[in-house]
Amino acid sequence: MATDAITVARPAAPAALARGLALGVPTALLGGAYLSQYVGGLHPCEMCYWQRWPHFVAVAVAALAFLFPAPSRNARLLTALAAIAIAVSGAIGVFHTGVEYGWWQGFTRCSSGGAMSLDDILNVPLVRCDQVQFSFLTVSMAGWNAIISLGSAAVIAVLLIRKTT
Repeated sequence: MATDAITVARPAAPAALARGLALGVPTALLGGAYLSQYVGGLHPCEMCYWQRWPHFVAVAVAALAFLFPAPSRNARLLTALAAIAIAVSGAIGVFHTGVEYGWWQGFTRCSSGGAMSLDDILNVPLVRCDQVQFSFLTVSMAGWNAIISLGSAAVIAVLLIRKTT
């Protein structure tokens, strides 16, 4: 009986790990973005906001994957869709990083967030997409989003296609 339980649990492991990563990575990245904004005082630019939307999609889709057993077709499909959304955020992060470091031209508009009145508009900082507000180990936040998002999307994809025999 114990051998059957081990045999049944083993094939689910890569798919379950992929599903957990598909939910955990974008949740952590969004948490870091909001902490840097509301605790750290870093105001996001327009492209920073763009990078968040695919992560919201990934969290929602990955959460739906938990409604099904990990190795099921539905869970795997939803996990793969979440990985695609994570990769989209990473691709936006690559573009944003290139704009920040002057590798290519970005958009010519700037953004400010949270303005509800004229007074708010006048007091909210103007944030440019081509300026790095914060970097760690010489990599900007957009760069870290690109590295983590694209790397985790690749790991999720490998886990989903991995043979479980």
